[in-house]
Amino acid sequence: MEISEKLLCLFSTEVSAEEDRYVIEVPRQEVETGDIDPDEVYRVALISRDEADTDGEGSSSTQPETAPSEPQPPVDVGETRYVEIEDIGKQGDGIARVERGYVIIVPGADVGERVKIEVTEVKSNFAVGEIIEDTF
Repeated sequence: MEISEKLLCLFSTEVSAEEDRYVIEVPRQEVETGDIDPDEVYRVALISRDEADTDGEGSSSTQPETAPSEPQPPVDVGETRYVEIEDIGKQGDGIARVERGYVIIVPGADVGERVKIEVTEVKSNFAVGEIIEDTF
């Protein structure tokens, strides 16, 4: 599956029925981080849960298995992301937050920088990303 470079955010949600329409809720974090503006119109793509859980050849994805109730990290190794550095960690590394407040540590980044990164390591509660393009 090809992902557009214009992708602003990615999250999972339910479609709910409301009178004569169906509603997709956008997580508050996506608006608060400035990725999207509630007054704008966006294109929305829906991906089947079955398709998202497999690699297209009938085998399960490469994400490590965890308890069903435990949320999966919202990033994968090798994934590229555009992030804004919100804080500096104790060791001087930049800290960005993505879906559900998940932390990505970005060595060499400063507060306020907006950078394109490649995720190089993923853990259950944080990831590490390497800057591949300064300021976007």
